[in-house]
Amino acid sequence: MSLVSGPGRATATALPDELQLAIEPHVKYIQSLDSRKDELEYWLTEHLRLNGLYWGLTALHLLGRPDALPRNETIKFVLSCQHDNGGFGAAPGHDAHLLYTCSAIQILAMVDALDDLENLGKGEGGGRVAVSKYIAGLQNQETGTFAGDEWGEEDTRFILCALNALSLLHLLSVVDMNKAVDYIVSCANFDGGYGVSPGTESHSGQIYACVGALRIAGRLDLVNKDKLGRWLSERQVEAGGLNGRPEKLEDVCYSWWVGSSLAMIGRLHWIDGPKLAKYILKCQDPKEGGFADRPGDTVDVFHTVFSIAGLSLLEFPGVEDVDPC
Repeated sequence: MSLVSGPGRATATALPDELQLAIEPHVKYIQSLDSRKDELEYWLTEHLRLNGLYWGLTALHLLGRPDALPRNETIKFVLSCQHDNGGFGAAPGHDAHLLYTCSAIQILAMVDALDDLENLGKGEGGGRVAVSKYIAGLQNQETGTFAGDEWGEEDTRFILCALNALSLLHLLSVVDMNKAVDYIVSCANFDGGYGVSPGTESHSGQIYACVGALRIAGRLDLVNKDKLGRWLSERQVEAGGLNGRPEKLEDVCYSWWVGSSLAMIGRLHWIDGPKLAKYILKCQDPKEGGFADRPGDTVDVFHTVFSIAGLSLLEFPGVEDVDPC
């Protein structure tokens, strides 16, 4: 799966009041992404190849077309990205990282191929055990947070990636959940949001990571839902879209980061859903397929999946249900 942008652009012209989701063009757009290997951008985005596959496959599932990509080729590619330490890289030959490991497990779960991991996977103990050991080895035993890889960068995103993957593998017990939860709580800010680490600025993406991790841990009781809901609902701007933090432009991907966080704390009704849905649909290219960050810009698979996921949260017709975490 390539992260090559375009060729389509989100419509910048006036749209009819009754906007439609162009399902078939979006399916064809995603199917076409791995066929553009003669373009420089295809190779410049190799470091996101596994993530891109996850984004494209998730979008197809939400559009009701889970079989639109070849299953056997998908499984083969994912397993080719695994290292002997149990982790996965972005593509064959790339270093293992928690972000890509999470995407790999999510993909294998979506195509019902965790048995293939068990039978063909690499690492000590093989299969699920090898992956769980890799993830557990990235947890900071003092603070409870996680590093992304062996080089040690820590970020609340990595806590969600770890818990998400381990929950799919049914192996959450291999990490210290209480310390992970305590670390997330320490990242809470006065405005109700969460940052990359304690004392850092609240950001919608990090809020999604922290709230999602607390949901997996069964500790949403630790979230100040009204305070956080107020901060998140203030992310909606006049155009109907959502931004990641105050004084920033709207971006369609926050339809998911903000929307899912609001859904997890039971406050999705605090934003104008119909207005957001209209904004999302204005970001699509109804002829060539794909979604852009905002109307008039070039489409890409990253914004495509989070646009469709946002529509799912809003129960838009023709889109399958999505779990907000």
